[in-house]
Amino acid sequence: MSGIGAERTAAIAAKVEAFVRDVVIPYEKDPRRDHHNCPTEELVEELKALAREAGVLTPHILADGSHLNQRETAQVLIRTGLSPLGPLACNTAAPDEGNMYLLGKVGSAEIKRRFLDPLVSGSGRSCFFMTEPASLQGAGSDPSMMITTCRRDGNHWVVNGKKAFSTGAQGAKVGIVMARSEEDDSKGGACMFLVDLPDPAIIVTHVPNTIDNSMPGGHCEVTIDNLRIPADQMLGNAGEGFTYAQVRLSPARLSHCMRWLGACWRAHEIATDYANRRIAFGKTLIDHEGVGFMLAENMIDLKQAELMIDWCADVLDTGALGTVESSMAKVAVSEALMRVADRCVQVMGGSGVTDHTVVEQVFREIRSFRIYDGPTEVHKWSLAKKIKRDWKAAQAGAHR
Repeated sequence: MSGIGAERTAAIAAKVEAFVRDVVIPYEKDPRRDHHNCPTEELVEELKALAREAGVLTPHILADGSHLNQRETAQVLIRTGLSPLGPLACNTAAPDEGNMYLLGKVGSAEIKRRFLDPLVSGSGRSCFFMTEPASLQGAGSDPSMMITTCRRDGNHWVVNGKKAFSTGAQGAKVGIVMARSEEDDSKGGACMFLVDLPDPAIIVTHVPNTIDNSMPGGHCEVTIDNLRIPADQMLGNAGEGFTYAQVRLSPARLSHCMRWLGACWRAHEIATDYANRRIAFGKTLIDHEGVGFMLAENMIDLKQAELMIDWCADVLDTGALGTVESSMAKVAVSEALMRVADRCVQVMGGSGVTDHTVVEQVFREIRSFRIYDGPTEVHKWSLAKKIKRDWKAAQAGAHR
């Protein structure tokens, strides 16, 4: 992807940053929260309206429908992440951002018109139904364990199963449903379908309280009971759903890294300000090596995370699937940002564990980030398998 150039990207990023800092951050204390302490639809819609007015709604997708390349997207999404509300306001939040990317890559013209356009315009949220309940031994980090099924019935497909951690399902208008095909010509592969929400065949059965609360609609468990979907609402071809999942997941993992890097930039700013103002034992905290060194280590981790994001973005911009690179970035960035958030809490002491600043929330959200889109251990295992494959290939080549 060639992109729009550094100067134009910098202008968009600066506009987004000014909007998040000046307009969005004051809303962080807004009391409009649901019983899971997530932002209400009313609050999100108000913020989107302000972003639309400021010209920063869905800033990574241009007016002609073209998408910034991944390196350019990073510059923009990092800035939206400066507040937990920033991605919601600017329409760059998960799962919408990843779903928009997938539909833009794979969707037919009609699917784009009907399902992608409302997401880009910010007139509706979406949900990605892939993960399944662990209690049923369903698909989680291993999508090959998928137990939700789909079968043909005339000009429709019928889907049955259960899903878990379906982020934003409550209140979403667009759903992407993933199911394993029972049809012989699909060879047991998965299919993806686009559906309008709500649908009476998709029943929210439970919304667990989780450590994070930045996303409206919760992380829902749902039952899919004889969901009938017209055949023309299949995304791509039958049996190729796992391939499309990879098309989505690599840039989506990287987008998480981008947004949470912005959040940790902000947390580091707050901790730095605190350390330069707070006096203990006769001098400011930053002049105590134990505190000053933590902030210095933050600088190093933040820069390394930024460089890892840029490296992975460059790989994806070549058109490569980038699954190995995105796994490496997901591990390196999530673990580095966890260290940053933890140090920020520690530097601020008692203040760091209160909701007086956003630092406490950033710490909780980053902890979740280490699990979402594949926990660290799964990515390391995947990388270890690649190392073994490469070693075997090298050995075979050496003995020819």
